[in-house]
Amino acid sequence: MRTVVSVHPAYRNDIGDLVTRRPLPGPGVENVGAFLFLNHHGPQAYPPNNRGLPFGPHPHRGFETVTFILEGELAHTDSAGHESVIRAGGMQWMTAGRGIVHAEVSPAGFKRDGGAMEILQLWLNLPARLKMTAPRYIGLQAEGIPAIEAEGAIVHLIAGAFQGETGPVESLTGTMLGWVELREGEVTFDGLEGRDVFLYAARGTIEVGGRQVPQFHLAQLSAGDSVTVSASEPALFLFGHAEPIDEPIVAHGPFVMNTVEEIRQAFADYQAGTFGVAEIVEG
Repeated sequence: MRTVVSVHPAYRNDIGDLVTRRPLPGPGVENVGAFLFLNHHGPQAYPPNNRGLPFGPHPHRGFETVTFILEGELAHTDSAGHESVIRAGGMQWMTAGRGIVHAEVSPAGFKRDGGAMEILQLWLNLPARLKMTAPRYIGLQAEGIPAIEAEGAIVHLIAGAFQGETGPVESLTGTMLGWVELREGEVTFDGLEGRDVFLYAARGTIEVGGRQVPQFHLAQLSAGDSVTVSASEPALFLFGHAEPIDEPIVAHGPFVMNTVEEIRQAFADYQAGTFGVAEIVEG
């Protein structure tokens, strides 16, 4: 059974008027294996006639982004021709691969009317053999994501398997990923031997092996084949596990590669226009 080795608080790194906490990377933890980066935007309330999210067109190469829309809405467009507006309870999984430009902004209706907003974005590493794969995008509304009832919990399964069910996204690297709503009770995940395990408390306080993980904290776990997460009050946490990628990680800005030369090439390719162009479509 896995236990908590260390707990790391997210640090505030607001982007303009967007409340932002970043638990990964942070002091004491650069990455959790294949899990590279997490931004937790909100929770906050936007007033009417707001400017919305500030993430205009920008490039990526060499990894994947998974975005959880807990509250509010998110409009996506990219240079591969994908467009969507994902509502609360939905998610989007984008494989940047060899290179993509995307924009993530608030739809026109949200900027006009305002409302609650809470969004989390997680970066997943790709091994060298997949860093130049073709870009891919999958956007799902809440109704397209299995909500699996476990004792005292609801597991919103995006990728991988849990209790005999499979998530709608087929991960290129065999990653299991989802978010869990805990009432007063517990949930156990098995099949973790030898895998990188990601655990972040987004709402409320959770407990693993007798140690508390407060809201806005990331937990690093010991080795083992299973983990049980419990709560004595309503809580929500992100959970995932992935095969280790035993390769160098060289990250600079929007690119994650294996060597400095590959980073230089990524910048050169982007500046040469090979990633394409993404127009902002606000829905």
